[in-house]
Amino acid sequence: MKPVGSARTTQARLPNGQLVLTIEHDPIRGVTPAMLRWWFETLGQSITHEGVTYPRYLLWHPRDHIHWELAARSPSGGTGQGAQFRIVEAFGANPGHYVDSTEFVEKLDEEGISLVRRIAGTEIFRLEHRFGVAERGASYRSRMTVGGASGTFAWFFNRFVRPVVFSDAMGSSWLTHNVEEVSMLEHLLPASYGAR
Repeated sequence: MKPVGSARTTQARLPNGQLVLTIEHDPIRGVTPAMLRWWFETLGQSITHEGVTYPRYLLWHPRDHIHWELAARSPSGGTGQGAQFRIVEAFGANPGHYVDSTEFVEKLDEEGISLVRRIAGTEIFRLEHRFGVAERGASYRSRMTVGGASGTFAWFFNRFVRPVVFSDAMGSSWLTHNVEEVSMLEHLLPASYGAR
């Protein structure tokens, strides 16, 4: 896994209390946007690596990933737009940075994936990964926003709930976690995509 310093990252707390994290990852060698789309569409499947079969999600980040499941299928019956992903992980293998959340797949195509969570109609979480073509591989940019943009519920959530359920320290841990897992794709994805 690459160190967090291999990517360009930012972390900011907006005046309204939202936490915004961005990453411009090092290019993923030997990978294409089509391969990245396929990876997210097949997260629930197994993968064989060096002769051993693993759950794909667990091998993607062996230390931090705990569980992934398709909580609800998309209208077309699969993992695409309209599905819901349940994601369980602990950034930096730290129990204090534990997440168990179910997100709606708002977008999943060769341009990227967007995961969203709403409570009482208010968006309180958005994670966007954008894919592109880079020299000898794929570009990958990530942006996470935790907290609501406006309204009474968003104000309450940002001020009192967000710092408890997703602290600034968790944000820093997530930056490292995401750089590590994305860097693993150049080691796992080309062979598994070729064997699909």
